[in-house]
Amino acid sequence: MDTTREDGGQRRIDAGRRDRVIGAAAAAGLVGERHVAAGFLDVDGVRETVAGLRAAFGTGVPVLHTFAVKAAALVPVLRLVAEAGMGCEVASPGELALALAAGVPAGRIVLDSPAKTGAELAGVLGLGVAVNADNFQELDRIAGLLDGRAGAPVLGLRVNPQVGAGSIGAMSTASEHSKFGVPLRDAGARERVLAAFDRYPWLSRLHVHVGSQGCSLDLIAAGVRAAWELAEEVNRRAGRRRVDSIDLGGGLTVNFDDDAVRPSHADYAAHLRAAVPGLFDGGYALVTEFGRSVVAKNGFTAARVEYTKEVGGRRIAITHAGAHLATRTVLMPDAWPVRVDVHRPDGTRRHGPSEVQDVAGPCCFAGDVVAYGRALPRIEPGDLVVLHDTGGYYTSAPWAYNSIPRPAIHGFSTAGGAVRFATVRREQSLAELTAEAGGEYADALTALGGRL
Repeated sequence: MDTTREDGGQRRIDAGRRDRVIGAAAAAGLVGERHVAAGFLDVDGVRETVAGLRAAFGTGVPVLHTFAVKAAALVPVLRLVAEAGMGCEVASPGELALALAAGVPAGRIVLDSPAKTGAELAGVLGLGVAVNADNFQELDRIAGLLDGRAGAPVLGLRVNPQVGAGSIGAMSTASEHSKFGVPLRDAGARERVLAAFDRYPWLSRLHVHVGSQGCSLDLIAAGVRAAWELAEEVNRRAGRRRVDSIDLGGGLTVNFDDDAVRPSHADYAAHLRAAVPGLFDGGYALVTEFGRSVVAKNGFTAARVEYTKEVGGRRIAITHAGAHLATRTVLMPDAWPVRVDVHRPDGTRRHGPSEVQDVAGPCCFAGDVVAYGRALPRIEPGDLVVLHDTGGYYTSAPWAYNSIPRPAIHGFSTAGGAVRFATVRREQSLAELTAEAGGEYADALTALGGRL
């Protein structure tokens, strides 16, 4: 079932195996003239990645590894990672519903969100879902909901260590003005956190999340250390262990440059052990919230090339992979570049002389280009373009612009030798798209009032 190989000590995705899967997908008609785009998720790779994450933290300290549902909000994916040993981190009622539908026990779910409603909090407290409060007002709201209630799930407070931003500001959540958590370096904030632990006996966890893509291991470790130091201060002040668990968040950056998996979860854990050794002495239970790093490199997107043309001396391939599938890549190309390969209609990879080409999508705006000026084998109509490392967020952050139906997503496995596929989400039909756009209310506006 090996899905990776080791080159110079660096774990790498098996590109030859991936090419074999693309060929099998084309032969099975999962992508091509009839189904012009599809997403694919490596089941074997996800299982291996989760096993590596769990091994990285070892058995010396209790750890609940949760999967950030936002990274791949698909019930079969959540069932897969749960079977592999993870819980779920959710950030909305919808994500909670998906996790529960996947069979994840409430006690293995953590709710994080900066805008939880009173009704949402009441519901999750009744279920036994752990909650990380974002601010002091939310703590007061929880206190009111707990008044007279017997028992409570694990309740924590999110803090912002304000250790700085990474290279992508939108992915950095520990900057000076981040909207998340209690800002520890603001005047009086630390004292208010200590007072909150004095006031609320049910508060037992600290939560920190520095950011994800573009955040270095040093930056992440600095944020975690700040949370650990605060936990130590709370416990010294109380004379006992008031904080008994620390939620480390997620946020491991993913390498989109090639097939190497770097940094790995083992690199992350080793970095934390060196920077915050007290985190692993058994005094605290830990929670992680990884998402993108579990699934990103275990997924790819394939799309048909409809036309090619020469514009300004450069070839442009008009494909069915665009902003509706790769929204972040199209709108922030420098921050979210994707690698592109070219395959013939039968799925075999194209080789030969390269030429500089653009790979554009089907959306009706000029910026709908997933790759500018790439040196690629000459692309022909009917070919398949493959966007790599799209297992995280590309499936859960589609754009409804131009009302293009959402493509199918298929899982695959090569365990036992043959390539086998299973549908994760079927292709959206035009009838479903119309219903989503208010089709059943077609007369609703014309029925309001008379004609002018």
